[in-house]
Amino acid sequence: MEHDDEVDARGLLCPLPVLRARRRLAALPPGAVLRLLTDDPAAVLDVPHFCADAGHAILEQTSLDATAHAWLIRRAPDGR
Repeated sequence: MEHDDEVDARGLLCPLPVLRARRRLAALPPGAVLRLLTDDPAAVLDVPHFCADAGHAILEQTSLDATAHAWLIRRAPDGR
C-alpha cells in the first residue's frame, strides 16, 4: 500500500517509536498514511493503544522479521 511518509523507529525503545509517530502524524494532513517501522517488542501493544486513543486507523501491520514490524497508520480525519 502507498504511504505519504515514513518513520524508521527501529532500534528505539518505548516510548520513542510512538512519540516519533505522533510527531510525524501531527505534521501530516488528515487522512494521510504513515509507515512506521519498529523492532521494540512493546510496540505491538503501544502502537495500537496510541492509535485507538488518538483516533488514527491501523491499516496494516506486517512482520518484517522475527522482531521488526511495519505499520501503516492513517491519520485521524479530525486532524488530531
